[in-house]
Amino acid sequence: MASAEQNEHESYRVIVLDPGGTDVLLVPNGEGYLVPWVGIPRWQRVAEKVSVAVKSDWGEEVVCLFEPTTEPADGDLATYQAAEHLCTCGNPKMPTCRIPVSSLCQNSLVDARDYAAIKQVVAVCSGEIEGMFDGPFAHLGWFGELRNWIETVIEPMGFHVTGAFRQLNASASFSLIRFETDGPALWFKAVGEPNQREFAITRDLAQFFPDYLPRILAFRSDWNGWLTREVQGRLLSESHEQERWERAAAALARLQIQSIDCVSQILGAGARDLGLAALSKLVPPFLSAVEQVMECQTKVPPAVLYREDLLLLRNSLYRSVEAMEATRVPETLGHRDLNPGNIIVSENRCAFLDWAEAYVGNPLFSPQYLLQHARRALGSDSAIETSLTQAYCAQWDGMVSPDAITDALAFAPLLAVFAYAAGNEPWKPSPKLQDPTTAGYLRSLARRMHREAKKLADRSPLCLE
Repeated sequence: MASAEQNEHESYRVIVLDPGGTDVLLVPNGEGYLVPWVGIPRWQRVAEKVSVAVKSDWGEEVVCLFEPTTEPADGDLATYQAAEHLCTCGNPKMPTCRIPVSSLCQNSLVDARDYAAIKQVVAVCSGEIEGMFDGPFAHLGWFGELRNWIETVIEPMGFHVTGAFRQLNASASFSLIRFETDGPALWFKAVGEPNQREFAITRDLAQFFPDYLPRILAFRSDWNGWLTREVQGRLLSESHEQERWERAAAALARLQIQSIDCVSQILGAGARDLGLAALSKLVPPFLSAVEQVMECQTKVPPAVLYREDLLLLRNSLYRSVEAMEATRVPETLGHRDLNPGNIIVSENRCAFLDWAEAYVGNPLFSPQYLLQHARRALGSDSAIETSLTQAYCAQWDGMVSPDAITDALAFAPLLAVFAYAAGNEPWKPSPKLQDPTTAGYLRSLARRMHREAKKLADRSPLCLE
Protein backbone atom coordinates (compact mmCIF):
# COMPACT_ATOMS: atom_id res chain seq x y z
CA MET A 1 0.00 0.00 0.00
CA ALA A 2 2.78 2.44 0.91
CA SER A 3 4.53 1.67 -2.36
CA ALA A 4 1.34 2.31 -4.36
CA GLU A 5 0.79 5.65 -2.64
CA GLN A 6 4.41 6.60 -3.29
CA ASN A 7 4.02 5.79 -6.99
CA GLU A 8 1.00 8.08 -7.16
CA HIS A 9 2.88 11.04 -5.68
CA GLU A 10 6.07 12.86 -6.48
CA SER A 11 8.32 14.67 -4.02
CA TYR A 12 9.60 18.17 -4.75
CA ARG A 13 12.18 20.11 -2.79
CA VAL A 14 11.20 23.77 -2.95
CA ILE A 15 13.87 26.48 -2.95
CA VAL A 16 12.09 29.60 -1.70
CA LEU A 17 14.09 32.81 -2.16
CA ASP A 18 13.13 36.18 -0.74
CA PRO A 19 12.34 38.90 -3.34
CA GLY A 20 15.90 40.19 -3.16
CA GLY A 21 17.43 36.78 -3.74
CA THR A 22 19.61 37.05 -0.65
CA ASP A 23 17.82 34.70 1.78
CA VAL A 24 16.51 31.15 1.36
CA LEU A 25 13.91 29.30 3.44
CA LEU A 26 15.39 26.24 5.19
CA VAL A 27 14.45 23.65 7.78
CA PRO A 28 16.94 23.20 10.67
CA ASN A 29 18.04 19.59 11.07
CA GLY A 30 20.69 18.95 13.68
CA GLU A 31 23.78 20.89 12.70
CA GLY A 32 22.62 21.35 9.11
CA TYR A 33 19.61 22.37 7.08
CA LEU A 34 17.09 20.77 4.77
CA VAL A 35 15.22 22.35 1.89
CA PRO A 36 11.42 22.35 2.48
CA TRP A 37 9.72 19.47 0.66
CA VAL A 38 6.22 18.70 -0.56
CA GLY A 39 4.48 15.68 -2.04
CA ILE A 40 2.13 16.27 -4.97
CA PRO A 41 0.01 13.94 -7.13
CA ARG A 42 1.68 12.72 -10.30
CA TRP A 43 0.50 13.72 -13.76
CA GLN A 44 -0.99 17.01 -12.60
CA ARG A 45 0.07 20.65 -12.96
CA VAL A 46 3.28 20.92 -10.95
CA ALA A 47 3.22 24.68 -10.29
CA GLU A 48 -0.36 24.61 -9.05
CA LYS A 49 0.10 21.63 -6.76
CA VAL A 50 3.48 22.77 -5.41
CA SER A 51 2.25 26.27 -4.55
CA VAL A 52 -0.83 24.86 -2.80
CA ALA A 53 1.27 22.35 -0.85
CA VAL A 54 3.86 24.95 0.20
CA LYS A 55 1.06 27.16 1.49
CA SER A 56 -0.56 24.28 3.39
CA ASP A 57 2.58 22.59 4.74
CA TRP A 58 4.95 25.49 5.24
CA GLY A 59 2.71 28.56 5.65
CA GLU A 60 4.30 30.33 2.68
CA GLU A 61 2.54 31.88 -0.27
CA VAL A 62 4.92 31.60 -3.20
CA VAL A 63 5.01 31.97 -6.95
CA CYS A 64 6.82 29.17 -8.75
CA LEU A 65 9.63 30.09 -11.13
CA PHE A 66 11.22 27.03 -12.80
CA GLU A 67 12.61 23.55 -12.16
CA PRO A 68 16.39 23.58 -11.65
CA THR A 69 18.49 20.90 -13.30
CA THR A 70 20.21 18.50 -10.94
CA GLU A 71 22.66 15.61 -11.14
CA PRO A 72 21.62 12.28 -9.60
CA ALA A 73 23.57 11.03 -6.60
CA ASP A 74 24.07 7.27 -6.42
CA GLY A 75 21.24 6.82 -8.90
CA ASP A 76 18.84 8.89 -6.78
CA LEU A 77 17.51 12.01 -8.50
CA ALA A 78 16.10 14.83 -6.38
CA THR A 79 13.49 17.05 -8.05
CA TYR A 80 13.43 20.75 -7.23
CA GLN A 81 11.14 23.73 -7.79
CA ALA A 82 12.42 27.29 -7.53
CA ALA A 83 9.97 29.77 -6.01
CA GLU A 84 9.76 33.37 -4.80
CA HIS A 85 8.37 34.23 -1.36
CA LEU A 86 5.33 36.50 -1.48
CA CYS A 87 4.07 36.43 2.11
CA THR A 88 3.81 34.30 5.24
CA CYS A 89 0.26 33.03 5.64
CA GLY A 90 0.30 30.25 8.24
CA ASN A 91 2.32 28.01 10.48
CA PRO A 92 4.83 25.55 9.04
CA LYS A 93 4.58 21.84 9.88
CA MET A 94 8.17 22.09 11.14
CA PRO A 95 10.23 25.09 12.29
CA THR A 96 11.80 27.04 9.42
CA CYS A 97 14.19 29.96 9.17
CA ARG A 98 15.51 32.31 6.53
CA ILE A 99 19.24 31.97 6.03
CA PRO A 100 21.47 34.33 4.01
CA VAL A 101 22.64 32.50 0.92
CA SER A 102 26.07 34.07 1.33
CA SER A 103 26.52 32.30 4.67
CA LEU A 104 25.94 28.82 3.28
CA CYS A 105 28.56 26.29 2.25
CA GLN A 106 28.25 22.73 1.05
CA ASN A 107 28.51 21.39 4.59
CA SER A 108 25.61 23.61 5.69
CA LEU A 109 23.10 21.31 3.98
CA VAL A 110 22.37 17.77 5.04
CA ASP A 111 22.21 16.80 1.35
CA ALA A 112 24.97 18.30 -0.80
CA ARG A 113 22.59 18.36 -3.78
CA ASP A 114 20.48 20.95 -1.97
CA TYR A 115 23.43 23.33 -1.78
CA ALA A 116 24.17 22.89 -5.50
CA ALA A 117 20.52 23.50 -6.37
CA ILE A 118 20.34 26.64 -4.22
CA LYS A 119 23.46 28.05 -5.88
CA GLN A 120 22.04 27.30 -9.31
CA VAL A 121 18.71 28.96 -8.56
CA VAL A 122 20.40 32.09 -7.19
CA ALA A 123 22.64 32.28 -10.26
CA VAL A 124 19.72 31.89 -12.66
CA CYS A 125 17.58 34.46 -10.85
CA SER A 126 20.45 36.96 -10.88
CA GLY A 127 21.09 36.45 -14.60
CA GLU A 128 24.45 34.72 -14.20
CA ILE A 129 23.17 31.52 -15.87
CA GLU A 130 21.17 31.74 -19.09
CA GLY A 131 20.67 29.21 -21.88
CA MET A 132 17.95 26.76 -20.93
CA PHE A 133 16.53 29.22 -18.39
CA ASP A 134 16.12 32.12 -20.84
CA GLY A 135 12.80 33.83 -20.31
CA PRO A 136 11.16 36.56 -18.26
CA PHE A 137 9.78 34.25 -15.55
CA ALA A 138 13.08 32.91 -14.25
CA HIS A 139 13.87 36.17 -12.48
CA LEU A 140 12.69 37.45 -9.13
CA GLY A 141 10.15 40.25 -9.12
CA TRP A 142 8.34 39.42 -12.35
CA PHE A 143 5.14 38.47 -10.53
CA GLY A 144 4.88 41.86 -8.86
CA GLU A 145 5.53 43.53 -12.20
CA LEU A 146 2.79 41.41 -13.76
CA ARG A 147 0.24 42.38 -11.11
CA ASN A 148 1.11 46.06 -11.53
CA TRP A 149 0.71 45.76 -15.30
CA ILE A 150 -2.66 44.05 -14.92
CA GLU A 151 -3.80 46.81 -12.60
CA THR A 152 -2.94 49.48 -15.18
CA VAL A 153 -4.94 47.54 -17.78
CA ILE A 154 -8.11 47.02 -15.75
CA GLU A 155 -8.23 50.17 -13.62
CA PRO A 156 -9.81 52.22 -16.45
CA MET A 157 -12.45 49.47 -16.68
CA GLY A 158 -13.47 50.05 -13.07
CA PHE A 159 -12.22 46.96 -11.29
CA HIS A 160 -9.05 45.84 -9.48
CA VAL A 161 -7.13 42.69 -8.56
CA THR A 162 -7.89 41.42 -5.07
CA GLY A 163 -4.63 39.58 -4.43
CA ALA A 164 -5.98 36.04 -4.80
CA PHE A 165 -4.50 34.06 -7.65
CA ARG A 166 -4.04 30.50 -8.89
CA GLN A 167 -0.83 29.60 -10.72
CA LEU A 168 -1.24 26.64 -13.05
CA ASN A 169 1.94 26.57 -15.16
CA ALA A 170 5.43 27.88 -14.47
CA SER A 171 8.74 27.86 -16.32
CA ALA A 172 11.28 30.41 -17.51
CA SER A 173 9.21 31.28 -20.59
CA PHE A 174 5.71 29.85 -19.94
CA SER A 175 3.08 31.08 -17.51
CA LEU A 176 -0.60 30.47 -16.84
CA ILE A 177 -2.26 32.24 -13.90
CA ARG A 178 -5.83 33.01 -12.91
CA PHE A 179 -6.36 36.28 -10.99
CA GLU A 180 -9.36 37.19 -8.88
CA THR A 181 -10.68 40.75 -9.10
CA ASP A 182 -13.62 42.64 -7.64
CA GLY A 183 -15.12 42.19 -11.11
CA PRO A 184 -14.57 39.33 -13.56
CA ALA A 185 -11.77 36.82 -13.06
CA LEU A 186 -8.80 37.22 -15.40
CA TRP A 187 -6.30 34.85 -17.00
CA PHE A 188 -2.72 35.65 -17.94
CA LYS A 189 -0.93 33.33 -20.34
CA ALA A 190 2.56 33.57 -21.82
CA VAL A 191 4.36 31.17 -24.13
CA GLY A 192 7.89 30.37 -25.24
CA GLU A 193 9.53 27.87 -27.58
CA PRO A 194 8.43 25.52 -29.00
CA ASN A 195 4.96 27.14 -28.73
CA GLN A 196 5.94 30.77 -29.21
CA ARG A 197 3.85 30.87 -32.39
CA GLU A 198 0.75 30.74 -30.20
CA PHE A 199 1.22 34.40 -29.25
CA ALA A 200 0.90 35.75 -32.81
CA ILE A 201 -1.77 33.18 -33.73
CA THR A 202 -3.90 34.12 -30.71
CA ARG A 203 -3.50 37.82 -31.42
CA ASP A 204 -4.77 37.42 -34.99
CA LEU A 205 -7.55 34.96 -34.19
CA ALA A 206 -8.85 37.21 -31.41
CA GLN A 207 -9.08 40.01 -33.95
CA PHE A 208 -10.70 37.92 -36.69
CA PHE A 209 -13.02 35.74 -34.57
CA PRO A 210 -13.73 37.43 -31.22
CA ASP A 211 -16.88 35.36 -30.71
CA TYR A 212 -14.87 32.14 -30.53
CA LEU A 213 -12.00 33.15 -28.23
CA PRO A 214 -11.85 34.63 -24.73
CA ARG A 215 -12.04 38.42 -24.72
CA ILE A 216 -8.47 39.67 -24.73
CA LEU A 217 -7.84 42.82 -22.71
CA ALA A 218 -4.18 43.40 -23.48
CA PHE A 219 -1.05 41.88 -24.98
CA ARG A 220 2.47 42.04 -23.62
CA SER A 221 4.80 41.28 -26.51
CA ASP A 222 8.04 41.34 -24.50
CA TRP A 223 6.70 38.36 -22.55
CA ASN A 224 4.72 36.79 -25.44
CA GLY A 225 1.77 37.04 -23.09
CA TRP A 226 -1.82 38.19 -23.05
CA LEU A 227 -4.55 38.96 -20.52
CA THR A 228 -8.14 37.77 -20.97
CA ARG A 229 -11.44 37.90 -19.17
CA GLU A 230 -12.59 34.52 -17.95
CA VAL A 231 -15.19 33.00 -20.26
CA GLN A 232 -18.47 32.21 -18.60
CA GLY A 233 -19.55 28.62 -19.06
CA ARG A 234 -18.27 25.10 -18.41
CA LEU A 235 -15.30 23.27 -19.81
CA LEU A 236 -16.47 20.53 -22.12
CA SER A 237 -14.26 18.18 -20.09
CA GLU A 238 -16.65 18.70 -17.18
CA SER A 239 -19.69 17.66 -19.18
CA HIS A 240 -21.03 14.29 -20.30
CA GLU A 241 -24.06 15.88 -21.91
CA GLN A 242 -24.22 14.95 -25.58
CA GLU A 243 -26.00 18.19 -26.41
CA ARG A 244 -23.03 20.27 -25.24
CA TRP A 245 -20.67 18.25 -27.41
CA GLU A 246 -22.99 18.78 -30.38
CA ARG A 247 -22.96 22.54 -29.76
CA ALA A 248 -19.17 22.49 -29.65
CA ALA A 249 -19.02 20.59 -32.94
CA ALA A 250 -21.41 23.03 -34.59
CA ALA A 251 -19.50 26.05 -33.27
CA LEU A 252 -16.25 24.59 -34.59
CA ALA A 253 -17.75 24.35 -38.07
CA ARG A 254 -19.05 27.92 -37.97
CA LEU A 255 -15.65 29.20 -36.88
CA GLN A 256 -13.97 27.33 -39.72
CA ILE A 257 -16.42 28.65 -42.29
CA GLN A 258 -15.75 32.19 -41.12
CA SER A 259 -12.01 31.59 -41.49
CA ILE A 260 -12.07 30.69 -45.20
CA ASP A 261 -11.13 34.22 -46.29
CA CYS A 262 -8.42 34.58 -43.62
CA VAL A 263 -6.24 31.52 -44.20
CA SER A 264 -3.30 33.43 -45.65
CA GLN A 265 -3.16 35.74 -42.60
CA ILE A 266 -3.50 32.76 -40.25
CA LEU A 267 -0.59 31.02 -41.99
CA GLY A 268 1.39 34.24 -41.75
CA ALA A 269 0.83 34.30 -38.00
CA GLY A 270 2.51 30.90 -37.66
CA ALA A 271 -0.22 28.28 -38.03
CA ARG A 272 1.04 25.00 -39.48
CA ASP A 273 0.47 24.44 -43.18
CA LEU A 274 -1.34 21.12 -43.36
CA GLY A 275 -2.96 21.76 -46.71
CA LEU A 276 -3.27 18.78 -49.04
CA ALA A 277 -0.29 19.87 -51.14
CA ALA A 278 1.88 20.12 -48.03
CA LEU A 279 0.66 16.76 -46.72
CA SER A 280 1.45 15.04 -50.00
CA LYS A 281 5.07 16.21 -49.78
CA LEU A 282 5.35 14.84 -46.24
CA VAL A 283 4.41 11.27 -47.17
CA PRO A 284 7.88 9.98 -48.26
CA PRO A 285 9.98 11.45 -45.41
CA PHE A 286 7.39 10.55 -42.79
CA LEU A 287 7.11 6.92 -43.91
CA SER A 288 10.91 6.73 -44.04
CA ALA A 289 10.99 7.72 -40.38
CA VAL A 290 8.27 5.16 -39.59
CA GLU A 291 10.28 2.45 -41.34
CA GLN A 292 13.31 3.39 -39.26
CA VAL A 293 11.50 3.10 -35.92
CA MET A 294 9.73 -0.09 -36.98
CA GLU A 295 13.12 -1.70 -37.68
CA CYS A 296 14.15 -0.83 -34.13
CA GLN A 297 11.13 -2.44 -32.49
CA THR A 298 12.24 -5.29 -30.25
CA LYS A 299 8.96 -6.65 -28.87
CA VAL A 300 6.00 -8.24 -30.63
CA PRO A 301 3.14 -7.59 -30.06
CA PRO A 302 2.30 -4.91 -30.99
CA ALA A 303 2.62 -5.69 -34.67
CA VAL A 304 5.54 -4.45 -36.74
CA LEU A 305 4.68 -2.74 -40.02
CA TYR A 306 6.82 -4.20 -42.79
CA ARG A 307 7.59 -2.85 -46.25
CA GLU A 308 4.38 -4.21 -47.78
CA ASP A 309 2.34 -2.60 -45.00
CA LEU A 310 4.06 0.76 -45.50
CA LEU A 311 3.52 0.49 -49.26
CA LEU A 312 -0.20 0.02 -48.65
CA LEU A 313 -0.16 3.01 -46.35
CA ARG A 314 1.74 5.16 -48.84
CA ASN A 315 -0.66 4.40 -51.68
CA SER A 316 -3.66 4.95 -49.44
CA LEU A 317 -2.34 8.34 -48.33
CA TYR A 318 -1.76 9.51 -51.90
CA ARG A 319 -5.16 8.21 -52.98
CA SER A 320 -6.85 9.92 -50.03
CA VAL A 321 -5.17 13.24 -50.78
CA GLU A 322 -6.35 13.05 -54.40
CA ALA A 323 -9.87 12.09 -53.35
CA MET A 324 -10.01 14.89 -50.79
CA GLU A 325 -8.87 17.40 -53.42
CA ALA A 326 -11.69 16.22 -55.67
CA THR A 327 -14.29 17.13 -53.04
CA ARG A 328 -13.24 20.80 -53.32
CA VAL A 329 -13.83 21.35 -49.60
CA PRO A 330 -12.11 24.68 -48.88
CA GLU A 331 -9.09 24.92 -46.61
CA THR A 332 -9.79 26.64 -43.30
CA LEU A 333 -8.45 27.20 -39.83
CA GLY A 334 -8.13 23.99 -37.84
CA HIS A 335 -7.25 22.96 -34.30
CA ARG A 336 -5.22 19.79 -33.63
CA ASP A 337 -5.59 19.94 -29.84
CA LEU A 338 -9.36 19.81 -29.51
CA ASN A 339 -9.38 18.11 -26.15
CA PRO A 340 -12.44 19.06 -24.07
CA GLY A 341 -10.26 21.00 -21.63
CA ASN A 342 -9.70 23.53 -24.42
CA ILE A 343 -13.39 24.20 -25.12
CA ILE A 344 -15.74 26.28 -22.96
CA VAL A 345 -19.44 25.90 -23.66
CA SER A 346 -22.12 28.32 -22.46
CA GLU A 347 -25.72 28.93 -23.45
CA ASN A 348 -24.73 31.60 -25.95
CA ARG A 349 -21.30 30.65 -27.31
CA CYS A 350 -18.35 28.30 -27.43
CA ALA A 351 -14.81 29.51 -26.85
CA PHE A 352 -11.76 27.60 -28.07
CA LEU A 353 -8.48 27.87 -26.14
CA ASP A 354 -4.79 27.03 -26.60
CA TRP A 355 -4.06 27.69 -30.26
CA ALA A 356 -0.46 26.44 -30.36
CA GLU A 357 -1.71 23.58 -32.56
CA ALA A 358 -3.57 25.79 -35.03
CA TYR A 359 -3.27 24.70 -38.65
CA VAL A 360 -4.58 25.63 -42.07
CA GLY A 361 -5.86 22.69 -44.07
CA ASN A 362 -8.88 20.50 -44.55
CA PRO A 363 -11.51 21.44 -41.95
CA LEU A 364 -12.77 17.88 -41.48
CA PHE A 365 -9.58 16.85 -39.68
CA SER A 366 -10.60 18.89 -36.63
CA PRO A 367 -13.92 17.15 -35.89
CA GLN A 368 -12.04 13.84 -36.10
CA TYR A 369 -9.91 14.97 -33.16
CA LEU A 370 -13.02 16.07 -31.29
CA LEU A 371 -14.66 12.70 -31.96
CA GLN A 372 -11.66 10.90 -30.50
CA HIS A 373 -12.11 12.75 -27.22
CA ALA A 374 -15.88 12.23 -27.33
CA ARG A 375 -15.34 8.47 -27.48
CA ARG A 376 -13.39 8.65 -24.24
CA ALA A 377 -15.89 10.94 -22.52
CA LEU A 378 -19.20 9.59 -23.83
CA GLY A 379 -18.28 6.05 -24.85
CA SER A 380 -17.89 4.40 -28.25
CA ASP A 381 -21.49 4.74 -29.37
CA SER A 382 -22.01 4.97 -33.13
CA ALA A 383 -25.28 6.85 -32.62
CA ILE A 384 -23.51 9.56 -30.62
CA GLU A 385 -20.70 9.82 -33.18
CA THR A 386 -23.26 10.13 -35.97
CA SER A 387 -25.09 12.86 -34.05
CA LEU A 388 -21.91 14.86 -33.45
CA THR A 389 -20.88 14.49 -37.08
CA GLN A 390 -24.30 15.64 -38.26
CA ALA A 391 -24.19 18.67 -35.95
CA TYR A 392 -20.87 19.61 -37.50
CA CYS A 393 -21.77 18.90 -41.13
CA ALA A 394 -25.12 20.69 -40.94
CA GLN A 395 -23.27 24.00 -40.71
CA TRP A 396 -21.75 23.39 -44.16
CA ASP A 397 -25.15 23.24 -45.90
CA GLY A 398 -25.03 25.62 -48.83
CA MET A 399 -21.23 25.84 -48.68
CA VAL A 400 -20.32 22.31 -49.81
CA SER A 401 -22.55 19.71 -51.44
CA PRO A 402 -23.77 16.81 -49.27
CA ASP A 403 -22.08 14.34 -51.64
CA ALA A 404 -18.76 16.14 -51.28
CA ILE A 405 -19.05 16.09 -47.48
CA THR A 406 -19.85 12.37 -47.56
CA ASP A 407 -16.82 11.65 -49.75
CA ALA A 408 -14.58 13.82 -47.57
CA LEU A 409 -15.73 12.04 -44.41
CA ALA A 410 -14.65 8.71 -45.88
CA PHE A 411 -11.02 9.83 -46.17
CA ALA A 412 -10.86 12.19 -43.18
CA PRO A 413 -10.02 9.55 -40.50
CA LEU A 414 -6.79 8.47 -42.23
CA LEU A 415 -5.69 11.95 -43.26
CA ALA A 416 -6.52 13.42 -39.86
CA VAL A 417 -4.18 10.97 -38.12
CA PHE A 418 -1.51 11.62 -40.77
CA ALA A 419 -1.86 15.39 -40.36
CA TYR A 420 -1.61 15.01 -36.60
CA ALA A 421 1.46 12.78 -36.80
CA ALA A 422 3.32 14.37 -39.69
CA GLY A 423 2.54 17.91 -38.53
CA ASN A 424 4.66 17.39 -35.40
CA GLU A 425 8.43 17.73 -35.28
CA PRO A 426 9.71 14.60 -33.44
CA TRP A 427 9.53 12.27 -36.46
CA LYS A 428 11.89 14.44 -38.51
CA PRO A 429 15.49 13.17 -38.59
CA SER A 430 16.86 14.05 -35.18
CA PRO A 431 18.11 12.42 -31.98
CA LYS A 432 14.47 12.40 -30.80
CA LEU A 433 13.82 9.35 -32.99
CA GLN A 434 16.25 7.43 -30.80
CA ASP A 435 14.14 8.15 -27.73
CA PRO A 436 12.10 5.00 -26.93
CA THR A 437 9.03 7.01 -25.92
CA THR A 438 9.05 9.09 -29.12
CA ALA A 439 9.69 6.03 -31.28
CA GLY A 440 6.93 4.07 -29.57
CA TYR A 441 4.44 6.91 -30.01
CA LEU A 442 5.29 7.23 -33.69
CA ARG A 443 4.83 3.49 -34.18
CA SER A 444 1.41 3.61 -32.50
CA LEU A 445 0.26 6.44 -34.79
CA ALA A 446 1.54 4.53 -37.82
CA ARG A 447 -0.43 1.43 -36.77
CA ARG A 448 -3.54 3.56 -36.38
CA MET A 449 -3.02 4.95 -39.89
CA HIS A 450 -2.45 1.44 -41.26
CA ARG A 451 -5.77 0.28 -39.80
CA GLU A 452 -7.56 3.18 -41.50
CA ALA A 453 -5.73 2.45 -44.76
CA LYS A 454 -6.86 -1.19 -44.65
CA LYS A 455 -10.47 -0.08 -44.22
CA LEU A 456 -10.16 2.02 -47.35
CA ALA A 457 -8.45 -0.80 -49.24
CA ASP A 458 -11.25 -3.20 -48.30
CA ARG A 459 -13.74 -0.82 -49.85
CA SER A 460 -11.71 -0.37 -53.03
CA PRO A 461 -8.57 -2.51 -53.39
CA LEU A 462 -5.36 -0.59 -54.05
CA CYS A 463 -2.63 -1.62 -56.41
CA LEU A 464 0.72 -2.09 -54.71
CA GLU A 465 3.43 -0.62 -56.93
